[in-house]
Amino acid sequence: MSAAIVGIGATDFSKDSGRSELQLAAEAVKAAIEDAGLQPSDVDGLVSFTMDTNAEIAVARELGIPELTFFSRVHYGGGAACATVQQAAMAVETGAAKVVVCYRAFNERSGHRFGQVQTAAAVNIDNSWSYPMGLGTPAAMVAMFARRYMHEYGATSEDFGRIAVIDRKHAATNPHAWFHNRPITLEDHQNSRWIAEPLHLLDCCQETDGGVALVVTSAERARDLPNKPAHIKAATQGSSVDQFTMTSYYRDDLTRLPEMGVVARGLWEKSGIGPSDVDVAVLYDHFTPFVLVQLEELGFCKRGEAKDFIKTGALEMDGALPLNPHGGQLGEAYLHGMNGIAEGVRQVRGTAANQVDGVEHVLVTAGTGVPTSGLVLGATAAS
Repeated sequence: MSAAIVGIGATDFSKDSGRSELQLAAEAVKAAIEDAGLQPSDVDGLVSFTMDTNAEIAVARELGIPELTFFSRVHYGGGAACATVQQAAMAVETGAAKVVVCYRAFNERSGHRFGQVQTAAAVNIDNSWSYPMGLGTPAAMVAMFARRYMHEYGATSEDFGRIAVIDRKHAATNPHAWFHNRPITLEDHQNSRWIAEPLHLLDCCQETDGGVALVVTSAERARDLPNKPAHIKAATQGSSVDQFTMTSYYRDDLTRLPEMGVVARGLWEKSGIGPSDVDVAVLYDHFTPFVLVQLEELGFCKRGEAKDFIKTGALEMDGALPLNPHGGQLGEAYLHGMNGIAEGVRQVRGTAANQVDGVEHVLVTAGTGVPTSGLVLGATAAS
């Protein structure tokens, strides 16, 4: 691709923002535009994804963006995070727009909480198969998946907990993280209360108030802007056989996330790199078990071997594949993956709170279990 992320912006991350979701969106978008060295009048495209209450035209009015020639909204919640960048890049490359801002903003802790039972959602065709059985929350659905994964591969709750410990360790040294200065131990994880067995409280991401925005433009224009661009080496979406939302209990193998396998194949083919070339992995960590399965689907280890891969220390800051240096959604904030993309940009720029040395390629994934998406960000433009 010949597009790049040239600006990033975010609000503070809190449990009670004290302001409207539209104000959060406006703050994040304004910050991203300023970071890019641009003006609202330069923006002619806006992209968000479903479950965001902030209409593109409302955001444009608040920021004084005069005209939009492109606006888009991607389906499937957190699985759409990286797809917003794909949409923006396609708009730039086709000439539909010149400068596109991707955004996400909500009061997910003080307002509508996606992690709770949503009675109205039971009428959805996908949910109608699981809600009557008591699987009325994302945690309950992932718990079923996790139990089967444990049965097949001998993984334990402690194996899941190691992801939480790593994320919280990185968040503890990130001043922007909600859990800054608050690391946890594996014992803390094991002693945290059950949410839906085998998931403990510390297996589940936090709920956050806040907003994040990203500015996408052409690689050519990026050369004249103040910050080092994060070039979009590859961006793709993925859905697979018998796809349902959150997860599917109707596949032959219930321990896989084949939609992430679709994304993996697309990313490696389009970017021309492979798993061994990735310097930083920003993996969607709404629930710890899905991080293990992503490592397998993306090709960092074989099926069922993620638990052993993690024990090698590979995901530490000085390991072969540093995981979520910002703390992820378990440690920094849960903005449905958008804060992970911003971290990918910082790692490429060399400005992250927990900076990995010599970053050339960053892998970013979006929500798993649903139709999903992913990105490869690079320090140099595509050849």
